[in-house]
Amino acid sequence: MDLALEQAKLAAMRGEVPVGAVVVKDGRVIAAAGNETILRPDPTAHAEVVAIRMACEAVGSQRLPDCDLYVTLEPCAMCAAAISFARIRRLYYGASDEKAGAVENGPRFYSQASCHHAPDVYSGIAESESAAILKRFFADRR
Repeated sequence: MDLALEQAKLAAMRGEVPVGAVVVKDGRVIAAAGNETILRPDPTAHAEVVAIRMACEAVGSQRLPDCDLYVTLEPCAMCAAAISFARIRRLYYGASDEKAGAVENGPRFYSQASCHHAPDVYSGIAESESAAILKRFFADRR
């Protein structure tokens, strides 16, 4: 999660919403990214999606069943779906997102009958650090 926090800080330095994500396979980081929606410009370039794309390229497959994803903020519906479609084994996330989260808040994507794969979910990992980065970022913009 420390690497995901670093990616979030780098995203903030670029003016992006500070969310970071890291994909790990067999104890080795195979992808790390922060939000890049402004940089690309691409509304789908959330940290999770960018990291999943990088990881799929690294392993040469659209599926990541032996991989774990660490992300600093609860994934939105789009990212939760991407995690499911990629068949990520475990999802670890930091801060909850009551407004736009879709894992334990909002639509609870993995509880839906239409969800074909639900990762094991572990929330609250480095929660205070993850939340602090976001609060600082938005406080600076007000």
